[in-house]
Amino acid sequence: MRKSTTIPSRFLNLSNDFEFAGWGTILHLQLEGSDYEAGEARIKQNDETKVLGQFTASALAGNAVLGSVFYALPAVVGVASVYSPISLFIATLTLFIWRPIMEELGSALPICGAPYSYILNVSSKTLALLGAALLFLDFASTSVVSAATATSYLAGEVMLPFPDFVGTILVLAIFTLVSLSGIKESARVALYVLTLHLITMTILIIAGAVHWASIGNDQIKENWHDGKASSASEIAKQTFNGFCLGMLGLTGFECTPAYIARIKPGRLPLVLRNLHYPAIVLNCVLMMLVLAIVPLETILEGDNILSLLAEKAFGKGLRLYIAVNAIIVLCGGVLTGILSACELLEQLTLDRLIPRSFSRVIPLTNAPYVSVLSFIAFSGIIYASTGAQLSIVSKMRVTPHKFSLVWLVVMSLFPLALLLLKFNRGRLSRTPNTPFWVVLLAMALVPIVFAGNIIVDPTTAGYFAAYLIVIVIFFSATQNKTHILKWIYGIYDQFPSLHRMSFTKSWGEKIIDLMRTLKRQPVCILVRTDEINRLFQMIMYVRDNEETASVKIVHFIDEEFGVPSELEANARILDEAFPEITIDLIIVTGTFNPINVAALAHRLSIPPSLMFMNCPGPTFKYNVADLGTRIITL
Repeated sequence: MRKSTTIPSRFLNLSNDFEFAGWGTILHLQLEGSDYEAGEARIKQNDETKVLGQFTASALAGNAVLGSVFYALPAVVGVASVYSPISLFIATLTLFIWRPIMEELGSALPICGAPYSYILNVSSKTLALLGAALLFLDFASTSVVSAATATSYLAGEVMLPFPDFVGTILVLAIFTLVSLSGIKESARVALYVLTLHLITMTILIIAGAVHWASIGNDQIKENWHDGKASSASEIAKQTFNGFCLGMLGLTGFECTPAYIARIKPGRLPLVLRNLHYPAIVLNCVLMMLVLAIVPLETILEGDNILSLLAEKAFGKGLRLYIAVNAIIVLCGGVLTGILSACELLEQLTLDRLIPRSFSRVIPLTNAPYVSVLSFIAFSGIIYASTGAQLSIVSKMRVTPHKFSLVWLVVMSLFPLALLLLKFNRGRLSRTPNTPFWVVLLAMALVPIVFAGNIIVDPTTAGYFAAYLIVIVIFFSATQNKTHILKWIYGIYDQFPSLHRMSFTKSWGEKIIDLMRTLKRQPVCILVRTDEINRLFQMIMYVRDNEETASVKIVHFIDEEFGVPSELEANARILDEAFPEITIDLIIVTGTFNPINVAALAHRLSIPPSLMFMNCPGPTFKYNVADLGTRIITL
């Protein structure tokens, strides 16, 4: 029996009957053996995905973080001159503020796609969508800058038989194939690349230190004389500008939480430590060696600063070796961007923000080929658009400036997510407990550095805004498909002549059928109590954030207390209160645990990512990631 209403149609010539759903039902459900088998298989599969130890997990992001010295150092010298080591040291120290924030978030919500997944569990889906757009742009810029800088390094050493942009495309293509081999194999490749990079940088530091000792301090004194500022205010300005661009030396750090569900439990703090300390050493020590050995005018003219350092310290042989290493490790940065983006797109698919086709995988490697190819295509578009503006062949060294704002805003999502978590989901069990002032300090630093980067290169704001708007529009369209169709239906309603023409008279029915199809996927609300105010808040969340006309309220029977006395009555009230949603009540025999939730997901054909619950307290036995559900209320 359909619901009816006396409210007139909002449309002048067409009916709005399609907006009313059917009556809900009450069902007592007993899970079967096949459901439990499917649930256990899902739990086992989730456990088997935790394949990354501290070193392989460090390697996936490490090539981007530690490979950034190849493009960060030239950028910093260009604005900070001889004060570059100070700027870089201050910039790398800022991660001591972010690390406890990222560790606390990872402990509370070890879910892939972070910080998008963090915001999704502590705030609205709209804010999470903005975070997803920023993340996607950040991962794309990581891949593009790494690939383009690798090609630039190669072009600086040998005469290429093709334009630089062809080399960048080849790099992206090669590492697309590598990423299609699967995440475990890709992590091993990344670990080999990072190991080679660390060995190479160690050799370069030793060679540079020996050469510095042999030539004395004449060169660094000369550079100091040529590059020192004329006043204290100028020193502060150059140091601050260098600090702002010095953040480029930390790009890739934000990628680690994106694949946290693949990391073995308890390893995230070790991974962040493994990335942070080498970043401090490489950025600061190498910058000092460059200023002590290479003339300042040569530094400012050359793109391949570390190659110049190697040649001065040991000869052309070491220069060639450094160039080869730069190309390899920067290619590893491409891999970091691809894999991080795939984890994000998988989470977006589970949350129905993008089509299910993005989750299609290659059977042999289990690699999400649609996600990989889509990401590479978008990265190619970004590269082409910047090339049209920047004259890539001669000015590749300034390309990182265009994406520095993206990284900064993405990093601001972590303290924002933790701030929301402390207020909205404070009952979640987690360690460590970051002091409130640290979170506020991180949030205060971002706009300061953001403004500094715009002052250094105002065009960054234009690029940042243009790319972000495009991605937000795409994600918004995929999230609001039925709203867009309803607008189309309304426009169709305004032209009565179309309702009579043989070719167009069925358009209204087709639009309605498509809307009903899109809203057919049910979602599940897992409840413990019968308090109608809590149930109402959860239904409101679904109405405002999900495209569905079917909600199933599920309660697992507690053998000691039974079914809450007002649950059935309140479910019927809510079914009446929301005529556009069919609200079913399902009473499930069993305890609330990960296996039973997974078994229920199999029985109802609802993925755990579309099962919503209240925030669990500190005594709750399971981690949210074990359940795979989303937290939507306190």
